[in-house]
Amino acid sequence: MSTIKISSKVEAAVWEELKEVASESQRNISGVLTEAISQYLKRHRVRPVVLDHLRDSIQDNEELGKLLAK
Repeated sequence: MSTIKISSKVEAAVWEELKEVASESQRNISGVLTEAISQYLKRHRVRPVVLDHLRDSIQDNEELGKLLAK
């Protein structure tokens, strides 16, 4: 897998905690950071098929939604 070099700013306390996690798990910071970014993306990205199902469900239950809003 190819890698790229990034540059960013983080709060000092977060950086220190990241270094501690890397040290405790005997991993390098790059590996821990890559895993953290990957997990973040998995949690925060909504697959298009999920959005399609949500949109369909809202449309199918529009009347029920109006009744519940009352």
